[in-house]
Amino acid sequence: MRITNNMLITNMMRNLNCNYNKMNQIQQQIATGRKFQLPSDDPIGVSKSLKLHTDVAMIEQHKRNLSDAKSWLMVTEDSIAEIGEMLQRVRELTVQASNGSNTNEDLMQISAEVKQLKEHLIKVGNTTYGGRYIFSGYKTDCPLFDDDGNYKLTNYEVVSSLTNPGSEVSKELHYNEVINYNVGVSDNVTINTIGVKIFGKLDGSGDMDITNFSLSTVNGYEVVDTDEEAIGTNADTSYLTSLFDVISNAMDVDDKDTVNESISRIDEAMKNLLSVRADIGAKTKRLELTGARLDSQQVNFTKLLSENEDANMAEVIMELKNNENVYRASLSIGARIIQPTLIDFIR
Repeated sequence: MRITNNMLITNMMRNLNCNYNKMNQIQQQIATGRKFQLPSDDPIGVSKSLKLHTDVAMIEQHKRNLSDAKSWLMVTEDSIAEIGEMLQRVRELTVQASNGSNTNEDLMQISAEVKQLKEHLIKVGNTTYGGRYIFSGYKTDCPLFDDDGNYKLTNYEVVSSLTNPGSEVSKELHYNEVINYNVGVSDNVTINTIGVKIFGKLDGSGDMDITNFSLSTVNGYEVVDTDEEAIGTNADTSYLTSLFDVISNAMDVDDKDTVNESISRIDEAMKNLLSVRADIGAKTKRLELTGARLDSQQVNFTKLLSENEDANMAEVIMELKNNENVYRASLSIGARIIQPTLIDFIR
């Protein structure tokens, strides 16, 4: 077979383009610092990078969720601490009012302060975080209390007993649902505190007994066992605001027996408040540990991503120089193949 000059030129140009493309690819690695630009450059490496990018993005989202959850818990903790200070102040006033040496005018002044504390208690119960009411469960767009300190939300419904479906005797109240934040793979943290856990409710007889709203979890809802008599006005009445009313009214009429009885009720409410604060503290500590784990995971995954994508600049520069030499040599040889003039072709 006769090898024509056109065949030599075609082969030479193909090899030149191949050498140029190799050099251009290496230059792209130097410019971007990445081993590959297209999936075809390294299909396995690109697939691994996509997975790592997904993991890093997931960790970043979890960290954002965790930061928001910690802020919510901090606002809740501050609100509950403020409620604790109010209860302590009311207790001091109640002890002061139980002293038989107070005049009617003194009792009226003490009662006025208790009433002011009740109004402030309602304001704290309607605390918001980022425009959301923190004690209102899912219904974060609605305040927990009305102006009188009664529960504003219809937070419950009558259902049949789980142990005896259809029973007309045993009933349960389903209170607001909890809000969970996802702060890790299969790691959810309940960040809100149901208002009834803090402020309580009146029992079926109308007496104030904070022990009767002890909550437990049934089918994912916060519930409290009660009877049909508890359904109605009492179910909407806050225990703490009602306690403040009873104390101030007793002071107005100089009812020392009721005032003395209220001291133990305040102590019980404070004990319940400490339990709620302990739960919030445990959640905050858990979030801190989770945050440290997420930081460690982010560093590890970022390192793996760097090892998979980042080019070794020393090796790339050496390879670029080698390819430059190859390309220059191919240009020099090509100049001999492509004859510049017709005379040189005749030779």
